[in-house]
Amino acid sequence: MLNRLKKWNTLRNQILLIFLLVMIIVLLIVSLLTLRQVSSLLKNNAEKQIQQVAIEANGRIESLYEQINMSSKLVITDEEVQRILTDVHHRKEVSFSDRQRLMGHINRIMGNTDGIFSFQLFAGKQQRVLPLDEDSLLNQIDKKWINKANTAKGSMVWIGEDPADKNYFLAIRSVNLIERQFRNGGYLLISINRNHIKFANETNENDQYTILLDQDQKPIINNYHGDIKSIIESDENIVQLNQREYMVTKQSSKLTGWTVLILTPVSELTQGMLGIRTGFILSGIFGVFIFTICSYFLSTVITRPIVRLTKTMQRAGEGSLTLNPSVSSVNEINELNSTYNQLVKETNHLIQMVYQKEILRSRSELKALQAQINPHFLFNTLDALHWSLEEKDEEELSELVLAMSNLFRYTITKESDDDWVFLKDEIKHIGDYMEIMKMRFGDRLQWQVMVPLEYEHVRIPKLIIQPLVENAILHGAGNKLGNCLVSITVVPIKREDTEWICISVQDDGLGMDKERLEWITQSMKTGGTSSVKGKGMAISNVYKRLKLYYKGITHSDLLIESKLNMGTRISFELPIDGGE
Repeated sequence: MLNRLKKWNTLRNQILLIFLLVMIIVLLIVSLLTLRQVSSLLKNNAEKQIQQVAIEANGRIESLYEQINMSSKLVITDEEVQRILTDVHHRKEVSFSDRQRLMGHINRIMGNTDGIFSFQLFAGKQQRVLPLDEDSLLNQIDKKWINKANTAKGSMVWIGEDPADKNYFLAIRSVNLIERQFRNGGYLLISINRNHIKFANETNENDQYTILLDQDQKPIINNYHGDIKSIIESDENIVQLNQREYMVTKQSSKLTGWTVLILTPVSELTQGMLGIRTGFILSGIFGVFIFTICSYFLSTVITRPIVRLTKTMQRAGEGSLTLNPSVSSVNEINELNSTYNQLVKETNHLIQMVYQKEILRSRSELKALQAQINPHFLFNTLDALHWSLEEKDEEELSELVLAMSNLFRYTITKESDDDWVFLKDEIKHIGDYMEIMKMRFGDRLQWQVMVPLEYEHVRIPKLIIQPLVENAILHGAGNKLGNCLVSITVVPIKREDTEWICISVQDDGLGMDKERLEWITQSMKTGGTSSVKGKGMAISNVYKRLKLYYKGITHSDLLIESKLNMGTRISFELPIDGGE
């Protein structure tokens, strides 16, 4: 999981992520603020519109009320009405023809007014004058309304729904006799058609309800069939009806004392918000998509030079110091690229100088080691010749001189001619050397070589085995009485799926104790000689030359094994494909 996260933790992805987060945050803030403003604007506009509807509805009701009021006022102030009620007040008998004529007169006034179903005229003692029967006012309305009419002194008093017929509303006003100092002369009962008092839209469209309350907060008209008591008593402008929220709009009339209530679902006020919200969401998604593409290309343009420079530096870590191509980018990236290229140039120059110096140093050290080996070898050879001249005749001396010429030819060959030889050539050189050394030690010096034919053409550094053979003879046969056997063995080995050979030189001389062996091994590591007299420098030289010729050779690759009075074995391993 962590590796996957690290894989995606790139500069480009970070820039892309930051751009997207900023874009999403900005879009969310702008969308929320805009939606809030638009929602508030729509709601306010809807409230104003509904308030205007309530005002218009209230105005229409006031207009109807005023028409009824004016028509009824014309009736109670009519001369014939005043005259007949005055006669009744004076207890005069009103003829049937007068009452019939009065009825026609009132009907003409009523015909000019919409909404009035009938006028009923009663005398001061509540007996009916019109229509033509003897019914009493108390049989139609409660006495409290008569008292309110008396208190109103001629103003119209709204009674409400007709108890005898729910299709009509009733209103009453007292009739004051103008010629009798405005004494109460009777009452005018007004019957109003219910269908005439209505709102412009009483149908329950969009679940909107309209309620008209009278001065006593009793419903006059109402299309909500539930309990309106909680609505009337609530002071909040939002009420809960049928598990929905409704906004309550109130408009009261100073003329009538009536109140218009309009209940509108809150969801209807913000109905347009769904489309606006959907538009914002789609716009946001499209905007995020466009911004993602733009951010991706922008982050790619910004990070591409850095990625290219990073890959170039990674190749440099693998050993390939190459210049990074110049790219057209911002000043900081161009400066970074230029600095890296300058660093590569200087580093390559330094590497070239160090490489050349190392080559020179290696060659100088090889020549120095070779220079140490050659005189030392020639000295030992001449020493052997000294011993042989004392004991041998001239015929044997000629064979010795021939062997020595071969030795000298192999040894003094310039390194520039060929510093590497075949294994068989090195073995032949050792054979010549052994022939010479037998002149000194005689038959007590024995030697044997075991080299597989398929490895005779393996290339090895010149004089890499001979110093070890020389060391085995001098410290083996030279320090031992009796016969001494020196063995040179080459065997193949497998090492890390590659083929190597192990070369070992073994003698059966006196050997060494543990302390002496440890001292020689330490001397080999530090580069000193392996002999107190300074003559046993062969092991140290061989080890140094192996390190120079072969990469990765350590002191453990040159193994020294020795036991006291049992002999010494020195071995080392080489790849068959040669060294550096």
